[in-house]
Amino acid sequence: MQSGAAINPPATRPARARRPRKVSALQRLRRIALAASLVMLLPAAVSYVHTMSEPSNSALGVRSVEWLRDHGAAGLVAKIESIYYSLTAPSKGGPTLRALPRVGYAGAGGTASLGRSAPVLSAYRPPPVAPLIHPALPGEGVWRATRPGLEANPPVLLTTLRDQPEYPRVVAGLAWIDTERTTLTLDPGRQEPSVELPRGSMAIPRANRSNLLAAFNSGFKLADSRGGFVLHGHTYASMHNGQGTLVGYSNGRVDVIDWSDGPSAPSSVSFARQNLPLIVNEGRLNPNLANGEWGATVGNAVLVWRSGIGVDSRGNLIYAAANDQTATSLAGILVRAGAVRAMELDINSYWTSFITYGRPGAEAPTNLLPDMNRSATRYLEPDDRDFFAVYAR
Repeated sequence: MQSGAAINPPATRPARARRPRKVSALQRLRRIALAASLVMLLPAAVSYVHTMSEPSNSALGVRSVEWLRDHGAAGLVAKIESIYYSLTAPSKGGPTLRALPRVGYAGAGGTASLGRSAPVLSAYRPPPVAPLIHPALPGEGVWRATRPGLEANPPVLLTTLRDQPEYPRVVAGLAWIDTERTTLTLDPGRQEPSVELPRGSMAIPRANRSNLLAAFNSGFKLADSRGGFVLHGHTYASMHNGQGTLVGYSNGRVDVIDWSDGPSAPSSVSFARQNLPLIVNEGRLNPNLANGEWGATVGNAVLVWRSGIGVDSRGNLIYAAANDQTATSLAGILVRAGAVRAMELDINSYWTSFITYGRPGAEAPTNLLPDMNRSATRYLEPDDRDFFAVYAR
């Protein structure tokens, strides 16, 4: 080979052009379906993320379930909840309790100022609630004051009792509220009622806490209760005749009634909250309690946390709450405690709360029953749901 001679590269075959891969009609359909699904799910994903990013004091799991219920999956959620509560229902019979959870204060007596006015001795105190299971446990059905110094003339009383002989370990909590010595307010929450209205602090106002005695949950979401909402004399959600209603009047009186005044509240009404038909009327259980109206996400007969509010023959309020209750058993508790009219409030463990405050200034908050799910400080910060507060006059 001569120096500097060109070296020819070896001959190569021309590259064969790649044929485009054929896509079957089925694959095209799958891709189109996937793209369409992503487009359809995008608004839902945006809605979910937006909802979860909003201020709330509810757990993420609870908010996720509520979002599903509000976006077309209410039936699915209801089925899952019904199955869950059926599987976790207590077994009938078995050993009874040896002691009840302690509620209230059982001191030696005395009087204390309630804030705005000096104490006035009251001639009336409700009789003990007759036990259903014998022998009765110590303190069963016996009313107790909520804090030291209020025993002689209590504006709020508490007690517990076993309300279902077939479930002897189930305990119900009761509260009696003297409506002549207290003031009741209805306070909007962050999300409920789901109407445009002035929401205020969405918690118990700090300026009012020196006279605070108790606070308790309201009813279902308005979309589930199909009821009305009145605040400061203004009807923000139309009222419906035939609905159980906790109503406060401009003269300070409160009542639980079967509403019959039409869609707009009269000028005498300061606040009103509706939640399905009465479960007790004229001292008797509603004969339709087995028909399914008193469970937005679960049926009437499913054993679940339930709460209710009633009024006795003297116009005083009676609140009841307990786990493993049907609408019928809840109504029975309220009648046994002296209610002549009563309505169901919210249900499920996450929404049922009755809290008392052991010292002025909202100090020493305590749940009515120790197994209530939410913290006793619940209403001292903005809450998602509307609620009621009880103040000393």
